Amino acid sequence: MPRLRQVTKAEVTSPVVAGAYEFVFGDRDPVAEPGTDTGTRGDWWTVFALVPDVLEHAVAGFALYGHPRRRLPPDLRELAQARAGWAAGSSFVFSQHCASLRALGTSEEKIAAIPGWAAAAEFEERERLVLAYADCLVLDRGRVPDRLFDALRAELGDEQVLELTYITALYLQHAVMARALRLELDDRPEPVAEVGRWDEGPR
Repeated sequence: MPRLRQVTKAEVTSPVVAGAYEFVFGDRDPVAEPGTDTGTRGDWWTVFALVPDVLEHAVAGFALYGHPRRRLPPDLRELAQARAGWAAGSSFVFSQHCASLRALGTSEEKIAAIPGWAAAAEFEERERLVLAYADCLVLDRGRVPDRLFDALRAELGDEQVLELTYITALYLQHAVMARALRLELDDRPEPVAEVGRWDEGPR
């Protein structure tokens, strides 16, 4: 279960939360009857509902990255988001954006290669640049070698690089929050624990 309280349908007074609940859950109380069409419990929504304007801000981010004005191709956007989820250790973000890649027609082989992309032959040059850039944003906290940045900029142009940077960093935020609050598919025990002997398991 998430580490913060969830907001039941009966508690909702904000039109923003009410609209989000109706869109995602229909007539159900998502706390009493959890579950979404994407296969998660839905507690991202019920926890973010604690502060309605935070939920509204987050949902506006979803609308922004999917807006027709975006110049960044959707497959590159989703590739970066999936890689950001994997690099940040978020099963939720990684799984959601693997599903989005699949919906865009990305092959299963390419999706399966995301964790070890640097040694994979499935990706084109511009995809490799996007994956490398996503790693710099997540794993190196934004330190990007000039050679990589210049190659990415030459491939995508300034506007697309800005969109890629913003959207990928936004999903690093979602990955971090999901892990910290144990939301959705990131509600799992700490994976690193002291082990005394191979036959004893974690202490």
